Amino acid sequence: MDGDGALLRLTPQDDVAVALRRVAEGAGLAVAGGPQGARVREAIDSGHKVAVRDIAAGQPVRKFGQIIGWATEAIPAGAHVHVHNCAMGAHESADAIGTDYRPTEMVPAAERAQFLGFRRADGRAGTRNMIALCATVNCAATVVRYIADAVERSGMLDDYPEIDGIVALGHDTGCGLTPGPGLENLERVLWGHATHPNVCAALFVGLGCEVMQIARLAQKYEMGDRSRFHALTIQESGGTRRTVEAAVARIREMLPDLAGAQRQAVPASELVVALQCGGSDGYSGITANPALGRAADLVVAQGGTAILSETPEIYGAEHLLVRRAASEAVGRKLLDRIAWWEGYTARNDAEMNNNPSPGNKAGGLTTILEKSLGAAAKGGTTGLMDVLLYAERVKSRGFVFMDSPGYDPASVTGQIAAGANIVCFTTGRGSAFGSRPAPTLKLATNSALFEKMREDMDIDCGTIATGGTTVAQKGAEIFARILEVASGAETKSEALGYGGFEYVPWQIGATM
Repeated sequence: MDGDGALLRLTPQDDVAVALRRVAEGAGLAVAGGPQGARVREAIDSGHKVAVRDIAAGQPVRKFGQIIGWATEAIPAGAHVHVHNCAMGAHESADAIGTDYRPTEMVPAAERAQFLGFRRADGRAGTRNMIALCATVNCAATVVRYIADAVERSGMLDDYPEIDGIVALGHDTGCGLTPGPGLENLERVLWGHATHPNVCAALFVGLGCEVMQIARLAQKYEMGDRSRFHALTIQESGGTRRTVEAAVARIREMLPDLAGAQRQAVPASELVVALQCGGSDGYSGITANPALGRAADLVVAQGGTAILSETPEIYGAEHLLVRRAASEAVGRKLLDRIAWWEGYTARNDAEMNNNPSPGNKAGGLTTILEKSLGAAAKGGTTGLMDVLLYAERVKSRGFVFMDSPGYDPASVTGQIAAGANIVCFTTGRGSAFGSRPAPTLKLATNSALFEKMREDMDIDCGTIATGGTTVAQKGAEIFARILEVASGAETKSEALGYGGFEYVPWQIGATM
């Protein structure tokens, strides 16, 4: 940092420093390795970048010790570096698969942390105990919300304190689908939520004539446990009102079979943590994301699982991830997904650098390369053990990657379907988000946001930038909070009632 702590240069190789608060025009550019006597040429907003040395036109611009873009004009030391003079360009190749892979040093089983969770018949452990109403089609989306509202108003759950609530999972697809990836995505999302370790029972609600038939799911996934899985259709039940009545009666009947579930001590190896970010800013890759990455390393060392997603938002940082791949096959799976996205965006007249968003740019992020390098920090440092399709159930312990869009609700929906029993979500702009049946912890990247949105944010990671805590200390704090929430502590988003509208299956393919 400079003398008054206003600028932070992350590595000696960096061409830029990040403003930790608004820096006035003419302020000294006193950073290690910077030019003597240089001054800031214009006011720099918090989270934005200033050149610490002259950068010639056409030369790479480095932050995190990595290329984040290319100078589109000569940039003198002290100048603001952003979209007006730095643009997307070539990034490092990802051909060194597995070169950085190292086996994780595991915490001995006898010394592992524990949380109070719900042990399920399949061996997995839940952090919540909820009834899920799974709409198979958009026509049932309103009906499942009516059912949830009727159950809550009836007070029938009051006699079952071990049940944490009921969640209506409505969406806007399920019909007009053609066979292929889109239909397969929805199948995995529906079944992943119905069988989720945080769900004690699921009621599928369909219209009756849609493409996504309940019978299709029953045949494909062997829906056999009638105490846990139930189904009805609006057409067969006689319309909206009668469907709601029938569903409420069905839930009342099933409650005695669900009674008696109690939290019990389970090892932290049963944690499956979704790593997510939204509304990123210039602090994200400096504070909350690396702190969450440290927490992810702690989860993995306990024998647990951490899921990184949002494929478009690791674009430009994939070389760092494949170097950590446990095998050639795992590395190739990630590169195949990157290639798919390049083709997908091209077919839709888009480009990967359509991301960052306007809000990201206002917060100081310039290119997808810069955003991705910061976002990938959420994945910590352990080996990459597997790469999953969207909403595919986690099969490996350790750090894994799940393919998904960068759109937060769709990405988290897939992570939860994959088995995540808790979500950690970093934000620098204040994304309003929460999820059910897996709860979301919100991590603020900067202290100003945390103070402004205290009712929404669970942890302030901005203290890393001000020197109040280290990344390791904040990571340990996040891990401790994960254990508390896994044991039943309420998150800020749960207290606000989020999670009813953030269920968004990823739609791809033709809608007919």
